[in-house]
Amino acid sequence: MRIAKREHEDKMREALIAGGGIGGLTAALCLHAHGWDVTVLEKAPDLAEVGAGLQLSPNAMKVFEALGLDGTLAATGFTPDGIEIRMGESGMRLLHAPLGKTSVDRWGSPYLHIHRADLLDCLAQQLDSRAPGALRLGTAVTRYEQDGAGVTAVLETGETLSGDVLIGADGIHSAIRACMLGPDKPAFTGNVAWRAVVPVDRLGADTPPPVACAWMGRGKHAVTYRLRGGALANLVAVVERDDWTTESWTEAGTREEALADFTGWHPIITRLIEEADGLFRWALFDRPPLTTWTDGRVALMGDAAHPMLPFMAQGAAMAIEDAWALAACLCGDTDVPGALTAYQARRHARATAVQAGSRANAKTFHQRTAFGRLKTYGPMWLAGRIAPSIGLMRQDWVYGYDVVADTRP
Repeated sequence: MRIAKREHEDKMREALIAGGGIGGLTAALCLHAHGWDVTVLEKAPDLAEVGAGLQLSPNAMKVFEALGLDGTLAATGFTPDGIEIRMGESGMRLLHAPLGKTSVDRWGSPYLHIHRADLLDCLAQQLDSRAPGALRLGTAVTRYEQDGAGVTAVLETGETLSGDVLIGADGIHSAIRACMLGPDKPAFTGNVAWRAVVPVDRLGADTPPPVACAWMGRGKHAVTYRLRGGALANLVAVVERDDWTTESWTEAGTREEALADFTGWHPIITRLIEEADGLFRWALFDRPPLTTWTDGRVALMGDAAHPMLPFMAQGAAMAIEDAWALAACLCGDTDVPGALTAYQARRHARATAVQAGSRANAKTFHQRTAFGRLKTYGPMWLAGRIAPSIGLMRQDWVYGYDVVADTRP
């Protein structure tokens, strides 16, 4: 059974997007802004998100500014005072670099922390307002077919939906990627991540500082920051272990297990674990960079194209950049395969570099030996006292990039 296209604007080119997460919804908004009709096919029956925060660095915020969403996101998010690096057990501060106005002055846009559910709600509401009926829940794409005239998404029900382009924004376990390139074989990194969100009114004196803070330790690290105007504290805590290999964001773990992983750590970290209503953990797998993101009228983006470890907090930001670049390459170009090839050429080197940087940070965060800690953290401590801006300079290539300006004709 073939599903008919929506009747309105039937002369517009149709983009099919597999996946209604942050990347897929942002791609839909970007493509719509560039003159495309869009249909988002999300396999989940709703957009409910297990509690978790994310960091929207200036390079991501530039896209939301172009879409007119920055004010809405700022109102529901939290603007951190700075970036900090601390030792996980003692809490000693190695480095503090300011954000706030400094972020806007240096990189052209603010740095924002936001709850994933709030970001998804904003994107879904904006899509419904701008392209009513574009989001279809409970609709799983299993594979695709294409010819010179277009591409067809084959749904789990056996139904089909045709368009001019198909975007695989269906995440780390992408069915579109599997159809394009075959199944992948990710490698377990030996790292397991815990995550939790806790109301700050439960934390008292152990409330995390109002910054994006990385806590370093022997074979483990943690990241803390605030959400929803400072009312919530977000925790991501990563530990090296080999007895948990489930790659899922929704697998629950116990408080006792998490506390055991961070025994002896600073009370800010252990109090977050103790006060969390739920603790979730997922094994971190690494995947080598793909050499191919496109196949004719089909393209991958976000985690489907370049899944990365969370050690630079750039997974969502790279998907958001992808979304704008993809739409800009497709704008006004009737050669869809050629436009997708141009999209990959524009994005591949940057995404691959961020993947590599994220992988390298695991070693930086987890120094085990006294010599390794002195060699790695000593210069951070010295820079924090002599020239804190050095911490910002190292982020210029990531945060200062403007995909909107870079893709203007």
